[in-house]
Amino acid sequence: MDPRPPRTTGRAPGRLLAPDPGWTTEADVVVVGSGIAGLTAALRLTGRVGRVLVVTKDVLDAGSTQWAQGGIAAALGPGDSPAQHERDTLVAGAGACDADAVRILVTEGPDAVRELIALGTQFDLHPDGELSLTREGGHHRDRIAHAGGDATGAEIQRSLIAAVARSPEIEVVEHALAVDLQLGADGGVAGLTLHVMGEGQHDGVGAVRCRAVVLASGGLGQVFSQTTNPPVSTGDGMAVAYRAGAVLRDLEFVQFHPTVMWLGPDSRGQQPLISEAVRGEGAFLVDWEGRRFMQGVHELADLAPRDVVAKAITRLMMETGHPHMWLDARHLGLEFWERRFPTILATCRRHGVDPVADLIPVAPACHYASGGVATDLWGRSSIPGLYATGEVACSGVHGANRLASNSLLEGLVFSRRIAEVLPGELRDRTEPVSDPRPAGLVDGGVRRALQEEMTTRAGVLRSAEGLRAGLNGLDELAELPAAAVGQDSWEVTNLLTISTLLAEAALLREETRGSHWREDFPDRDDAGQSGHHDWWLEGDRPRHAFRAGAPSDTTAEVPA
Repeated sequence: MDPRPPRTTGRAPGRLLAPDPGWTTEADVVVVGSGIAGLTAALRLTGRVGRVLVVTKDVLDAGSTQWAQGGIAAALGPGDSPAQHERDTLVAGAGACDADAVRILVTEGPDAVRELIALGTQFDLHPDGELSLTREGGHHRDRIAHAGGDATGAEIQRSLIAAVARSPEIEVVEHALAVDLQLGADGGVAGLTLHVMGEGQHDGVGAVRCRAVVLASGGLGQVFSQTTNPPVSTGDGMAVAYRAGAVLRDLEFVQFHPTVMWLGPDSRGQQPLISEAVRGEGAFLVDWEGRRFMQGVHELADLAPRDVVAKAITRLMMETGHPHMWLDARHLGLEFWERRFPTILATCRRHGVDPVADLIPVAPACHYASGGVATDLWGRSSIPGLYATGEVACSGVHGANRLASNSLLEGLVFSRRIAEVLPGELRDRTEPVSDPRPAGLVDGGVRRALQEEMTTRAGVLRSAEGLRAGLNGLDELAELPAAAVGQDSWEVTNLLTISTLLAEAALLREETRGSHWREDFPDRDDAGQSGHHDWWLEGDRPRHAFRAGAPSDTTAEVPA
């Protein structure tokens, strides 16, 4: 596929319209984000790089990590091995993984999880003191470590925050939105502009002069009207990197979790996730007639990879006209629910469903972005001094479809790797150069319209006709002038930037692969479509390239 000028030419602002920085401070490294990826990076850099500043858009525990229910995957159990974990990851990734990145993930993962335990994370244990491991979709072994039954992310977040509190060298700034990177004359990182919320529109905008930035700001879930992601997941880190000229990769690969609790036709925003671990413990999907429809669809049936299950549910919804399907976990019993899934049990009951006695209504919703800021195996982006880790990054681990519970592990492993190389690569301090590009801003009031457009046109099921219509709709939203300069407009501008690139990439990928499902191209096309769609800005001009590559599926025989 030849590179071509994208439809987005002229639509993406080179920088956000914002007041000039009213204050300036200095740090050696700024970490943007406070989930497992960001706090791991900060802790590992402490004492090695000088002043570390962590900035987060809300409070320390408001990101996606705390919402992770199922757990963290690693080959820690008897009979398991990194090679088996690698095979499952590559198969789930549908030929789009970077095999070297996957091997790093699975081989360094067990020690990284043990380090979490040493830090104070309290995973669930068997009576004999061994880790309690469960299984989720796409895994052929029990390798998911969990905590508090179904509160793994919250426990990991607690232990990391406690470790940060014990590290006086780490400074934390909460309620701070990253606005734009500042670059030096050589095109590398020189600083970062921030808006500290609550400080006033103008007084709250300042700049941190720094020698490196680590983006760990999470995903783009708020692009869609139904998502499991928290409100802070507005794609800020990806948009900040893109405006600075960093390469974004594989934005079309957005994973829709198959079992998100359906709250009604008018529900919007963050939706309750019903962890895959519930199916791992024996729950199963049924249609409106009570038929177990995953039997015969995949060898793992209800524990098939997420894209397979999400597509099966969506097909049935389309065929029958029903707005959701059902998850049957009644046979697990009250005692098991209270011990293993207390958080999900309380959530279901809060919404009027008792999973001990009732079927749970479920439908797919946006869950995870496999693409993001393109990085190498050490978390380096294409901009000197800019690193990325966790969901904001595209490390190559997830390919076209993330394997369940690999996300926490990715943030952990690749943040550790960044901390290994960054101290030796710290740039000299340099003055930022002025940015001559025109500033832009979108009206913050179009957020709902944007989300509805993306859900309808670029959601679980995509087509050329729908994607073109969606891009036209996004173009119209981009023409609406901002009513005010501030957080709403900055976030929506970020959402629009990422949405447009996502829809462009989905239009260009004329095949069905992993989480990307084209009804007009229902088959996978390794001959013509294996590779990655890259996007970046040159000045204020969006650029696109297709990087061809051989499929990364493994054919090695690994014991199941």
